[in-house]
Amino acid sequence: MTSTFIWYELLTSDPDAAAAFYGDVLGWTARDSGQPGVDYRMFSMREVAVGGLMKLPAGAGQMGVHPCWLGYISVADVDHCVARIVAAGGVEHMPAMEIPGIGRIAMVADPQGASFYVMKPIGTGPATSFAPGSAGHGGWHELHAADWESALAFYSAQFGWQKCGALDMGAMGTYLQFNFGSGAMVGGMMNDPAALRPHWIFVFNVDDIDLASQRLAAGGGQVLMQPHQVPTGQWVMHARDPQGARFALLAPSR
Repeated sequence: MTSTFIWYELLTSDPDAAAAFYGDVLGWTARDSGQPGVDYRMFSMREVAVGGLMKLPAGAGQMGVHPCWLGYISVADVDHCVARIVAAGGVEHMPAMEIPGIGRIAMVADPQGASFYVMKPIGTGPATSFAPGSAGHGGWHELHAADWESALAFYSAQFGWQKCGALDMGAMGTYLQFNFGSGAMVGGMMNDPAALRPHWIFVFNVDDIDLASQRLAAGGGQVLMQPHQVPTGQWVMHARDPQGARFALLAPSR
């Protein structure tokens, strides 16, 4: 089984405001997932599921957990995967649990502290969240690490991901490009000494980077890095939503 990012999830302090914000910026609709006893909403783009939305638990801020995006990585055996991650120096944040009709999940962190979920979903259909070039879907995954070389070794050992390119960013160091073990590049890793802790940033596709930037500002979001062109010819901007979760946008041209 190829391990890939198959789902994105927003943990936020205000689900209603977040649903409205991402609806304006990315064109998503949010609807209740139907899970009994929990307010878990589904982000969709033209009726195709992209990610989830839920409120941070009470007291999360006092524990150092703030609004953020997290990714789900598909695995063949969640419990075995968690054991291997912990043995490699990672941390188990949430023990493995079954979600009826959905699959088995656990929340972990890599040895440098970047958090993510591992999941064995029910069913065999293709994941719809990551779709490069499709507006409103995930288009790139970026790890801001303390040491990208050891991070690459970890993700390669755990999930089979491989280096498929590297860019020299001068004083900022190397930008490592990786794939899910074969095929096209799907993300990058870089050292980020300014980050409070290593973390993943999820990049969503838009048709027009400038219009998206305007919608973001109108909705109360904050531009952290103005739109800039990357070597592929695409345009990227980094941002923070009104509740504080970081994300990025990607457009094919400007």
